[in-house]
Amino acid sequence: MPLFMDVHQIATGVAMDDVAKAHLADLQIQPAHDVRYLRYWVDEQGGRVFCLVEAPSAAAAANVHREAHGLVADYIYQVHEGRKEESIRLCGLPGSAAWPP
Repeated sequence: MPLFMDVHQIATGVAMDDVAKAHLADLQIQPAHDVRYLRYWVDEQGGRVFCLVEAPSAAAAANVHREAHGLVADYIYQVHEGRKEESIRLCGLPGSAAWPP
């Protein structure tokens, strides 16, 4: 299933507790849309919230937010998760084939 990162920008700032409540509302609504909100990050002072979601489309992810609490993201990006093992190999860190003996 595609993976998306959505970004909310809230000019007045945001409180972690409020985001946690909104996330719980997402979790209750998401099965009806074949969506899984996985994690979220909050920048309280900067007024930014980032949500990681598996969804069949960006529209499906947005519909969950819309129905759950009305706080639709300003941006939704389709993303691909990097693999730790590949990063280690490419950077030549210990444990990779590129590391000197």
